[in-house]
Amino acid sequence: MLQQNYKSRLSKQFLENLYKKYNHRVFVSPDPLQFLYDYSDIHDREIVGLIASALAYGRVRQILKSISAVLDKLGPSPLMFLKKNSLMDLQKVFKGFKHRFTTGDDISLLLSAIKHTVNRHGSLCNCFKSGMTASNDTSVSALTAFVDNLGSSVPGIQGHTVPSPKNGSACKRLNLFLRWMIRNDNVDPGGWENIPLSILIIPLDTHMYRIGHAFGFTTRKQADLKAALEITEGFRQFSPRDPVRYDFALTRFGIRDDLDLQKILNSTEKRV
Repeated sequence: MLQQNYKSRLSKQFLENLYKKYNHRVFVSPDPLQFLYDYSDIHDREIVGLIASALAYGRVRQILKSISAVLDKLGPSPLMFLKKNSLMDLQKVFKGFKHRFTTGDDISLLLSAIKHTVNRHGSLCNCFKSGMTASNDTSVSALTAFVDNLGSSVPGIQGHTVPSPKNGSACKRLNLFLRWMIRNDNVDPGGWENIPLSILIIPLDTHMYRIGHAFGFTTRKQADLKAALEITEGFRQFSPRDPVRYDFALTRFGIRDDLDLQKILNSTEKRV
């Protein structure tokens, strides 16, 4: 846990050093992102990404177990599986599934919404792009439209399973999904093309919220959408075209027991 204000010690060079050292697949596990690497077809990958992000809450080991349980039932091509199965079929397949607050019915509704959205737009990517405008400087409006589209297909999925920015939620899991799908580097597999990285918003969890405070990017008392936007704007000072560039490297310190960001910051402080 970060306990000090490190704003005076923060620099682009420090962030770039973290990126170069930790932004590699060897540091991915344990992370739900690892499941996306198994799908070369972008239509399958985007479905897997949305499922994995929807379940990305709670203890990481349980997250990985729950995602595996869903993907095992979908087989090698989640898209083909959804095309062949109705909502009633899905409810039978996922009867008894449970991941904290997410039930088998929740997963079935989400998968059915994905199916109908893909049928209508051709892909989840096309659905997201349909909500974009040239004036968008963040993904808020496009993400809101994306969630509305999913909800219009199958009422009942909005809320905890698929939250909306219009309710003030930081939408950590959906912003994580967008990072995975839009960015393409050593870690994020990408696949959604012709979407500017600059619109991405930091996937704000408790760890990144504390980092945002320690770096002086926000003073907000809760990890809501406004805090996420403020922290994103803070990182934009160092990477204007890719404000979530350092997200993966920095969040390794909240996931892996062998990494301690405060020790690295303290060692930097001693050299100043």
